[in-house]
Formats: sequence, C-alpha cells, structure tokens
Amino acid sequence: MEETMENDVDMEVEEETEDMAESNESGMQPKERKVYLPGQSMQSDEELECDETAYIFLHQAKTGSPCLSFDIVGDNLGNNRADAFPLTSYVIAGTQGERKNANHLMAIKMSNIKKTLKDEKKEESDESDSDSDSDEEEEEGKSSDLPRLDCVMMPHKGCINRVRSAMFGDKVVAATWSELGQVHIWDVTGQLRKLEALGAQDPVLNERIGIKDQQKSLYTFTGHQTEGYAIDWCSTNKGQLATGDCAKNIHIWKPKENMTGWIVDQRPLSGHTASVEDLQWSPKGQDLLASCSVDCSIRLWDLRQSPSKACVKVVAKAHESDVNVINWSTHETMIVSGGDDGKIKVWDTRLLKDSVATFKHHLAPVTTVEWNPNDSAVFASGGADDQIAIWDLSVERVAPDEETAHLPPQLLFIHQGQKDVKELHWHSQMPGVIISTALSGFNIFRTISV
Repeated sequence: MEETMENDVDMEVEEETEDMAESNESGMQPKERKVYLPGQSMQSDEELECDETAYIFLHQAKTGSPCLSFDIVGDNLGNNRADAFPLTSYVIAGTQGERKNANHLMAIKMSNIKKTLKDEKKEESDESDSDSDSDEEEEEGKSSDLPRLDCVMMPHKGCINRVRSAMFGDKVVAATWSELGQVHIWDVTGQLRKLEALGAQDPVLNERIGIKDQQKSLYTFTGHQTEGYAIDWCSTNKGQLATGDCAKNIHIWKPKENMTGWIVDQRPLSGHTASVEDLQWSPKGQDLLASCSVDCSIRLWDLRQSPSKACVKVVAKAHESDVNVINWSTHETMIVSGGDDGKIKVWDTRLLKDSVATFKHHLAPVTTVEWNPNDSAVFASGGADDQIAIWDLSVERVAPDEETAHLPPQLLFIHQGQKDVKELHWHSQMPGVIISTALSGFNIFRTISV
C-alpha cells in the first residue's frame, strides 16, 4: 500500500516561450501567467502549474486502492481550529479494489498538516538564520515537517459504494453499502482510539486486521433486492438510518432500545421509478426525508404517513437526466442537487417547485455536493470533469473582466489536480477545510477564498 502525503498540483497555465527564456537570461520580467479554466484549449508549449498562493494549505494522500466514499469523524480536539497548525483529521473510508475480496473499511488519521502558504517575512528571517544550521539539522527539520497518514484496515466483502459514520455517546459506528447488495453497520471506535493514541514520534501505523481477528458487523441488512449508494444517518434521532438501492426502494431503519440493534421496515417507500442515488434527512426533524433518483426527480417524504403515501412533494423533472446527489443545508431550508447533466440546482424545500438557482459549470456529471456547515451561503461541488468548485450565493455580479465574463459571479474558486472526483466533505470543526476523494487519491486543502 502506498501511503504518502505531499503538496498537490492545481492548475495555472505558464507559457514556455523563447521570449520568456530570453527575458529570464537578460533579467527582464517574464510574460504574465494566465489563469486556466476547465475546457480551455492549451498550446503544445503550455504547461499547467499550481498557484500555491491560492491555498492556505494543500496536501495529497494516497491509500493504495481508491476510495469511492468516506466520511469525516468528529473529534475532541476542539472547534474553529482551522488556523491551529499542525492540523489533525480522522476519517472513515471504503475501498474500491479490483477483487471483491480485497476491500477494506479504513479508519484513517491525517496529522501534522501544516500551512503551505508562504509567509514572506518569516521566509526572509529563516534564510538569515540558515547559515548557522548544519545539514543534519536541516534534514531532521524536513522530516518533521512532513504530514503523515496512519490507518487501520478491516476486511470488507465487496467494494464499498458509500460509507457514512455517526456518533452514539462515546461510540463511533459506520454504515457501509456493499456492491454485493448488503448494508452493514460497524463499530469502529476501537480502530479510532488506536489512531488517537499515536504520538508524532511513533512509527507510521499501517495495520491490517486479519480475517480471523475481524470483528463482526453490529448488524447486516440483506433485504435490498440489489446494490445501492444512497444512505444517510438522521442527525435528530440517533441511530435512525435510511438506505436506498438501485431497484428504486428506500428502507427506514429504527434503532432498538439502548442501540442493541435495528428494526428495518420491510415496506419500502413507494414513488421512485428508477435507482435511488442519494438520501438526506432534514436537519430539523426525524420525519422528513429527501431523495433523488435516476428517474430525474427529487422527492420529499413525510414518514408519519404509510410508505405508500409518504411522498408529499415531488419535482418530476428536477434535472435533464440522472440526479446523482443532494445535500440539505443545516442552516436553511435549502437543498442543493447535482446531476448527470453537469448542472447544479438550489431548491427551497418549502416550495420545491422551481429551483432557486441553476448553475451550468461542470463539464461532466456532478458526483458530489455539500453545503459549508459554517456558512449558509457557501457550498462546494465536484464531478467527473476532475474539478471541485466552491460557490457563494451571497455574491452579486460586479463589472466582470473579459476573461471571466462567462462565469457565474457566485463561482468563488476552482480546485483541480484530482482524477474523477467522487466525494467531498467540509470539516465542521475546521472552517473552510475540504477533504475530497477521487480515483487518484485524497486531497485536503483550504483556499484563501473561504
């Protein structure tokens, strides 16, 4: 398994021309760089380079087999600590291995995450003191500056289509959707505690729990007719879960007393005519659920009604094709959706008739959307076009320059460098920090824009 964390590469065009070479040799100013926008053509002598000044920090992590899905786990390290470097984050992730029996549920600790935005004054001060440093001290300093990734891996039958975690008291559990059509619930508290106990000087942990030592899942549901992706824990009723499959069915899980197990309603919610792609509980109550589907619709469900009558609102043609993802704002009544049509739409759940806003920026299917938990006007989107976009609905158009006139004024930032973005999450305890996963691995970053 390859486990590295290093500076990533985002995109900026630099023109390598003879004029530039000549100007560098003569001491003249090189030609001004251009900002690269997705979809633009490039000349054969142009290269993409990261504009490191656009990030407060930017790091990359690779974990061997790619992860389709992950979730950030809350910790006791404090809130509002985005500037408290070095940073630490815990995540639960699921692999997409080439062989069904080679997949794992992973507890991951990303630590020693430091600021990469250069402080010019500090840099000058460091340079003036560097003459007195020995080569040995310099090498030791470089080593201590490296971010690290530790993980504990548990065998999992089949690829993990999606994983979501939740905290119940002092326990952390993870629900996984397997490609084999089963939904499992796991207690991952022990794995996370092992990671928490690691010190900065300890050897990097890369532990695989063997099949003989593998703990059994707390619960496994085999009632879905096929595999699925849609899954969400209810934040207002601990232990309540919703799962949706590729055969259009949605099942509601209720926890038993003292969290000793789950009771799954065998009667699916009736309404969708194709695969259910995503589910989101209302942040305001345990009886309201939102769903989206390959049938192009978005639906709201009132679970106080019987499953056959629970659909209370529907937008039949929410997108022109599959609706892949939705996310419900924790601050407002808004839902953001993303589809195969490359569009992002914002909906007011009080009406759920016409979208409040529509943005066509992505060049391929949108695969992930999420509101910023610390700013009700900001959300991020990612897609199969290898980019993540950050949006701010509070921004109004001002006089644009010629280069960006075609872009929506609400588009704050474009992050690139990952191949086929699958999922992103904001870290609620570190405002502005995003972690994303793609076929090429993880990124963890914070931009100067948010």
